[in-house]
Formats: sequence, C-alpha cells, structure tokens
Amino acid sequence: MAYEIDLAGRIAFVTGASGGLGAQFARTLARAGAAVVLASRRVDKLKALRAEIEGEGGNAHAIELDVTDQASIRSAVAHAETELGSIDILINNSGVSTTQRLQDVAPEDFDFIFNTNVKGAFFVAQEVGKRMLARAKGSAPGSYTGGRIINIASMAGLKVLPQIGVYCMSKSAVIQMTKAMAVEWGKYGINVNAICPGYIDTEINHHHWETDSGKKLVQMLPRKRIGHPQDLDALLVMLCSDQSHFINGAVIAADDGFGA
Repeated sequence: MAYEIDLAGRIAFVTGASGGLGAQFARTLARAGAAVVLASRRVDKLKALRAEIEGEGGNAHAIELDVTDQASIRSAVAHAETELGSIDILINNSGVSTTQRLQDVAPEDFDFIFNTNVKGAFFVAQEVGKRMLARAKGSAPGSYTGGRIINIASMAGLKVLPQIGVYCMSKSAVIQMTKAMAVEWGKYGINVNAICPGYIDTEINHHHWETDSGKKLVQMLPRKRIGHPQDLDALLVMLCSDQSHFINGAVIAADDGFGA
C-alpha cells in the first residue's frame, strides 16, 4: 500500500516565489494538488513559473508582493482570496541578507534585513492569520477551518555564522515569532512551524560553490555536501498536510547535520 499526501482543494500562498527555495516550494505544493499563489516583486519571474506549473497540469496564479510595504501585503492577500478563495497554507519565505562584519553594519543594512526577514514575515503571517482566525471563529466563510503556516527560518537562526550576524539575528527572531504564533493560534487549528534549511544550492549562490571559499566551506560540512531545493520537498508537504495536526511550534532543522 502506497502512502500519499494529497493537498487537492487547498490554496497555498508562497512569498518569495520568484526563485530559489520559494519557486521549488511552489512547484512541490502544486504537484501535491494545491492551487498555488506565487507572490514576489519580480512578476516576470512569477509568470514564467506559473507557465511551468500549468504546463505540468498544476494550478498557479502570480501576484505582485512587496513584503516591506503594508499596503502591498494587504492587497496581495485580498487579491489572492478574491481570485481563488480562502488561503489554507502560507509559506512565509521572503528573505534577504548581506555579507559583512558586525562593525561594518550600517543602519540601512540592518533595516534592509530586518524589514524583510522579520517585519515583512510577521505582517504577511498576521494578514493571513487574521483571515484564518476569522474562519475558525465562524465570522468569515471558508471550506477549511484552521490552516498551516510555515515560516522559512534558517540554520543561521540556530547557529551563529561569521559575517552574516544580522541575518542570524533576524532568523532567530523568525523562530521566536513561529513559537509565539503557535501558542496563540494553535487552539484555532492553525499550526505554525518553522523550517531551518542549511546550505542549499540555488541560482543565487550556485557560482559560489565553485570558488575556493565555497569549496572550503563544503569541506567543513558534516557530509561534505550541500543540499538541493528538492531536499526539502517531503518535509514541506508533510507540514502542510492534515497529517501534521499534532505538529505545532516545531523548529525543524534541515541542514544535513551542520547544526548538530
């Protein structure tokens, strides 16, 4: 007997979907049967991904979203629910970073990271969460009561790494945010969990692994390898499913043992 998780009938909202992990998360959820809302500032990239997903028989919609703009967040979520219906799954994935020593961090560098990784992530989750809460309380229509929110943190939120200290701080905040939301919203059937990926090969960093510093870093990893976006597929789908109803407030490292 095969075991299968089916997300048919669910609507998933994925931020930062224009590339990297976000694009892979969107593909994975569409393949599992969910209708996927692709949200990002790079609409041209979203349209290409939408065409790819639809070419595989999936259901995808592209919506412009700037997580640092409150009006953009409200508009994107409202647009998604008008087009598709109530959001059942949020993949809170948008994130940015800089590489610099702490003594060189300027206020604008700090704000650049925290405005997206912390403030943006919080208010996206809040906007979606309020709508999930309204359905759970019976004050808003919806076929599915409860919800799944997966915040994409990082192993850097659990293990401090050099030259990305502010990024580490921001992802630690995302972890605490996840736990706070899980405590407050869990009783309404809304499960909030965090995934902490390790080093993953994406189009943004792909070139780095061929440099001397990249090769040196790989040799420092427990199994001397980096991950691929699809290595997170099974974990993501499980956390989005009904079968994860007893998993709430979890912070799950998917880092090949780097943080152990």
